[in-house]
Amino acid sequence: MFRFEPLQQLMVRFGGYPLWEVALEFIIIGALVWIVWRFVKGTRAAGALKGILVLVLLMIALRLVTPSQSFERIAFLYDNILTLAAFGLVIIFQPELRRALIRLGETTFFRSTPSDVAEVIDSIVKACMFLSKNKIGAIMAIERHTGLRETIESGRSLNADVSAALIQSIFWPNNPLHDMGIVIKGSKILAAGVQFPLADAIETNDPTLGTRHRAAVGLSRVSDAIVVVVSEETGMISIADRGRLLRGLTKDDLIMDLRERLSSVDPEAPEGEPVDPGMETAA
Repeated sequence: MFRFEPLQQLMVRFGGYPLWEVALEFIIIGALVWIVWRFVKGTRAAGALKGILVLVLLMIALRLVTPSQSFERIAFLYDNILTLAAFGLVIIFQPELRRALIRLGETTFFRSTPSDVAEVIDSIVKACMFLSKNKIGAIMAIERHTGLRETIESGRSLNADVSAALIQSIFWPNNPLHDMGIVIKGSKILAAGVQFPLADAIETNDPTLGTRHRAAVGLSRVSDAIVVVVSEETGMISIADRGRLLRGLTKDDLIMDLRERLSSVDPEAPEGEPVDPGMETAA
């Protein structure tokens, strides 16, 4: 007959600590788990994380209900499961870990004066209204804290002043650079013809999204850049930020949204709205 010795030992150990200390530790651990889950939610890593947690909980439960001198193979697995899980986390969550380290090392790049920010927003909004009216597709990333040098290397360097006319001309059909995106830093268009990383359908929760919108979500997931998209199919204007896509923006919405996100010295990660399947099916 099993005496559940590990479980009894665990209860005795818990009894030796003050109740408030145990409760505080559980609250901290719960908060850390919630932060990790919120960070990977909606990505391919979320399913893997759930699988690893189920495996770890199963091994812990088996260890607690088995005698300490029996089931040596289970005891061996239990003693090594955390090490195996740690290696698995590093391998499986490599993209997410990279994103987390980038976020921790963020430094402010958008240090323009309020008047400069207002001029950039005015140029972007005017260009978006023109492109939307004529149903000309466009995608433009506005660098905030995380540098986009690796992304810019895939395009053509411009280093030109931001203006509505320049943005319109870049995305005008038959222009060699119109199919890709532009990167804006401060009051300069650093590069055009830039290829942004694409988000998978599982990450956007909408397999019908066009290439531009998937690229907007993809770049906003690996950096803190704001990505403005104009749909070639419908003329709809959208903003991607922190992996969320806010769609169907009017002129006033776009102005207020850009002011809020660019005027803040240390912007918080906005929640935005999740991708709504069926609203738009093409870039």
